[in-house]
Amino acid sequence: MTSPDPGGRVVPVYALTGGRTRSTTGSDMPVETLVTVTPAGSRAVDLHLEYRATVDLASRPISVVEIGAALRVPVGVARVLVSDLVDGGYLTVHLPPSATGEGPGPEVLERLLEGLRAR
Repeated sequence: MTSPDPGGRVVPVYALTGGRTRSTTGSDMPVETLVTVTPAGSRAVDLHLEYRATVDLASRPISVVEIGAALRVPVGVARVLVSDLVDGGYLTVHLPPSATGEGPGPEVLERLLEGLRAR
């Protein structure tokens, strides 16, 4: 699957997020946080362009930073988009292990590197 092309964007993303660069529901997600689409997200048809593109990207596990790169938006905006979709029940968050003090595993780092190189 190819990444959605945000070239059809008419409204600036900051306007879409109400100028928010941080989630309204709590602390910021780490950029390596993975998200996947929920059944409700798979059925959603009335989402704005960037929200729809985010849901489409999450058909496979994808990190917040990869979403930002694919949509060509700052990672803060990607966090807001993901947070809004999680709040709406369209995405599920898979937080990296942090309680044990461990960083992301090699597979997550490889995926992040691949996403950045593909940009």
